[in-house]
Amino acid sequence: MLLCLSPVRAQDDPQAVRTEAVKKPKPVKNTFENIWLIDNQTSLVPIKGTFQMDIMHRFGTVKNGYEDFWGFFAPSNIRLGFNYVPLNKLMIGLAITKANMTWEGYAKYAIFQQTPGRMPVSVTYYGNIAIDSRPADNFVNPSDRLMYFNQIIIARKISERFSLLVSPSYTHVNVVDGYFYEPGKYKGVMKHDHFSITSAGRFKIKESMAVIFNYDQPITKHPSNNPAPNLALGLEMSTSAHSFQFFVGNFNYITPSRNNYFNQNDYSKGEFLIGFNITRLWNY
Repeated sequence: MLLCLSPVRAQDDPQAVRTEAVKKPKPVKNTFENIWLIDNQTSLVPIKGTFQMDIMHRFGTVKNGYEDFWGFFAPSNIRLGFNYVPLNKLMIGLAITKANMTWEGYAKYAIFQQTPGRMPVSVTYYGNIAIDSRPADNFVNPSDRLMYFNQIIIARKISERFSLLVSPSYTHVNVVDGYFYEPGKYKGVMKHDHFSITSAGRFKIKESMAVIFNYDQPITKHPSNNPAPNLALGLEMSTSAHSFQFFVGNFNYITPSRNNYFNQNDYSKGEFLIGFNITRLWNY
């Protein structure tokens, strides 16, 4: 009788009947379509095994008008970048930029990902080392070639159409121009360390097209040669493997440490330039 009754009790047990699967919240996807948003990195780290190539171009400023066809025929700057994701949440890269033949080595790591009910924002770290590779007679010491850039990217997908990020950054330049104001006493015209903050966003106007913008504000005040802010506005078109961004802005160095530390193009004076970014990715 006991053996026969046991299954009956098991069937009547509410715990056995009410088995509910607990669903784990998943991180928000597609906050940004590209690792770049005009001149700045986004919070995106592609999936493991992704290889991406960047082609970035900045024409001259438009201030000379027809003389150099609004900057299209003026001296331009070009950057070639190569990025790979060897591990989940980690991207590494190598790039070379025409200005001062600057090489860059960099890494990006997704510390936190926006997750409903758990994490309201994504937090990503980006670090960059830039090396000026011009001939040695341009430098006193080999370390004079180096510049460093560190950034924390805080991003949120506010709606299916609108994403926003805020990124404080720190730039260090090993050597700065200066002068001897007394025998043996040297004074730089700028500080070695520079802080700035970026705000940028993306608004989708259709599935494969979005309006993009960014603003970069210097914080550090230098004795002279203070860098000018950057204001940029553009259009992004993307597919599963390509992204094309076309925009106007003030930054022309492309390398983040140079952009934030040396920019002298002032948007209040109309010193804008036209630029574009093309990215192509492969998954292995």
